[in-house]
Amino acid sequence: RKGVGPAFADKTARLGIRVGDLLDKEALLERLRFILEYKNVILTKIYGVSPLSLDEIYSQYCQYGERLAPYIRETTIMLEEALDKNELVILEGAQGTLLDPDFGTYPYTTSSSPLAGGGCLGAGLGPTGISRILGVFKAYCTRVGSGPMPTELKDETGDLIRELAHEYGTTTGRPRRCGWFDAVAARFSTRINGFTGAAITRLDVLDTLPRLKICVGYKLDGKTIDYFPGNVAILERCQPVYEELPGWQASISHIRQYGELPVEA
Repeated sequence: RKGVGPAFADKTARLGIRVGDLLDKEALLERLRFILEYKNVILTKIYGVSPLSLDEIYSQYCQYGERLAPYIRETTIMLEEALDKNELVILEGAQGTLLDPDFGTYPYTTSSSPLAGGGCLGAGLGPTGISRILGVFKAYCTRVGSGPMPTELKDETGDLIRELAHEYGTTTGRPRRCGWFDAVAARFSTRINGFTGAAITRLDVLDTLPRLKICVGYKLDGKTIDYFPGNVAILERCQPVYEELPGWQASISHIRQYGELPVEA
């Protein structure tokens, strides 16, 4: 129920089992024995449940290792070989910039870095190996769960966007919070990722709206700011400053060429 958090807590505490560990059964057994001593104390003393069986888990994960063995490789070598052949390598980031544990709306964040720089860490690729960084934005903002969201729409427009876009959690089914496009957050994301290009998705969700708003700044304690605050308590006090634009009120879902879009889009 806590998602990836407990797994990253184990990684940081050096208590995790890595995929490569499954290939060495003797080392895996010793590793499991050490970890289960720690985990079983927590399970029995804190949660009052039965301890995990070393023999059962060892047997189960040895089977996993046998099945996965053909697919476990040193990925840094694979990437180097591909780049040496001038092959196209695409790294896809998950989630979004504002969920980064260092630069996002901490503590309302995920556990790993979704930034472009995190792609280097996750893939084992040096920064100079990346030639292009494409930022992907929705034409509106969404957020799952708690955390500040200056442009959130708690009205019929927000509900309409949610329903038209089917903005519900894939696993939990929780309704996502929806709001107008936040250019302040987008500019911040562009800066810390170093985007060389951008893609705007789901523009057709806004087809029926007569007027659109884009957040171009924040009101903070009576002053207008154009930057994204690094402090979540400050961000919660920010109110959006909008630029209002006319909608196009026509279906664009069939359009595949930029030049064919309505001028308003």
